Amino acid sequence: MTQKTKLIDRILGKKAEAAQGAASVLSVPVVSKVSKDFTRFDRFPGYEKMLVPKAAAERFGLANPFFVSHDGLAGATTQIDGREFINFSSYNYLGLNGDQRVNQAAKDAIDRYGTTVSASRLVAGERPIQRDLERALAQVYGVEDCVAFVSGHATNVSTIGYLFGPKDLVLHDALAHNSIIEGIKLSGATRRSFAHNDTAQLDQILADIRGQFERVLIVIEGHYSMDGDIPDLPAFIDVKRRHQAFLMVDEAHSLGVLGATGLGLHEHYGVPGTDVDIWMGTLSKTMSGCGGYIAGERALVEHLKYAAPGFVYSVGLAPALAAAALQCLEILRQEPQRVQQLRQITQYFLTEAKKAGLDVGLSQGFSIVPVIVGSSLKAAKLSNALFKTGINVQPIIHPAVEEKAARLRFFLSNQHTPAHIDTTIAAICRSL
Repeated sequence: MTQKTKLIDRILGKKAEAAQGAASVLSVPVVSKVSKDFTRFDRFPGYEKMLVPKAAAERFGLANPFFVSHDGLAGATTQIDGREFINFSSYNYLGLNGDQRVNQAAKDAIDRYGTTVSASRLVAGERPIQRDLERALAQVYGVEDCVAFVSGHATNVSTIGYLFGPKDLVLHDALAHNSIIEGIKLSGATRRSFAHNDTAQLDQILADIRGQFERVLIVIEGHYSMDGDIPDLPAFIDVKRRHQAFLMVDEAHSLGVLGATGLGLHEHYGVPGTDVDIWMGTLSKTMSGCGGYIAGERALVEHLKYAAPGFVYSVGLAPALAAAALQCLEILRQEPQRVQQLRQITQYFLTEAKKAGLDVGLSQGFSIVPVIVGSSLKAAKLSNALFKTGINVQPIIHPAVEEKAARLRFFLSNQHTPAHIDTTIAAICRSL
C-alpha cells in the first residue's frame, strides 16, 4: 500500500469516526439549565399575582364572591344553594331570558337543526335562521348587512385585528373593553387612547398625527358597563368625518337599553345608522343568547365573512342561539314598554342611591349603576355583607378599575321592583 493510499484511508477513517461521534452526541439528551420558574404553571407571574388578593381575602375571612353557582334562571331574583337572592349580577335587562316564547323558539330550532351547525358557515353552508337574525339586526341599524360571530369578545378581536394593520391608527376611549384592546394589539396598528368621552382630546390627537397613517379607526362604546354612562355620538361622528376616519360603536350594553324602543345609541340620538361605519354588539344581554355581530355596509360584512379568522375558522352560530336572539328582537318590537320599565326602575335606583349619599359615579341611569367605595377590600367586604342579607352583587376591584374606583356594580332588569331597590339601598347603608 502506497503512502498516498494510507493517507486516504486515514482521512476516511477519521471522517467515519467523526460521523459516529456526532451521531452519539445527537442521541444523548441535552439538559438545558432552565429555571423551574419557567416550567411550572404555578410560577406564572399572573397566577402568583392572583394569589395575593385571594390570600388577603382569606386572612380577612371574606368568601370568594366569584363563580357562585346559581340553581336556575338568573333574573331580578335568583336561587343560590336553595336560597332566594335579589340579583344584580346578570345582563337580563329586559327579562327575556327564560321568557317562554324565547325558550320555545330555541327548542323549535333544536328540533329542526340540532344543537350545532357542526362546521364553519363558509365551507359547510349555513342555516336560514342565521341569515334571518342577521337581516333583522341590519334592519335595527338601517344598514345593508350584518354578520354574526359565535363570541362577543371574539367579534371585536377578530374584526379589529383583521381589518387594520401596522400602517394604521386605532384610537379608543380610555375605558374601552378588553376585547377592543386585544383586537388592536392583534392588528399591529398604532394604538392611542383618549380620555373617557373626551371628543376634544380625540380631535386634537387626530389633528396632530392623522397624516402619519393610512386608515384610522375610532372605537367607543354605546353604554359603558363599568360606569353606566353613554358617549355623545353626534360629536364623535363629527370628529370622524373631519379627520376621514372610521367610527366603530360597541353596542354590547346599549341594544335594548337605549332609545325609546331599545334600538340603541343611534335611536337615542336620532342619528341614522349609516352615520356609523361599524356597529358591533353581543347576543348575550338583551337577546338572551351568546355571540356577537357586526353590522354596516355590505362590503364590510362580505369582507369579514370571507376572510376574518374569527368567522372563517370558527363553527357557525348555534341555531338555538340565533332563534332565541331573533325572538327577542321580535318581542322588543312588540313590547317597547319593557325598555321604559327598565329606565324607570334604574332611575329610581339612581335617585335613591344619591339620596342616601352613595357615590354612583358617572351613571346616567339606563341599566347600570355603580356604587363606588374607594378600595378593593371595602368593595369585597360590602359584597360579602350584602350576600349574607340575600343580595347578590359583584365587586369590581383593582386591577379591573383603579384602586380608588373599586366598586359594586349593579345591573338592573325591568323585573326589579321598588321594594327590591329599597331593601338594597338600606342594606348598603347599614353595611357601610
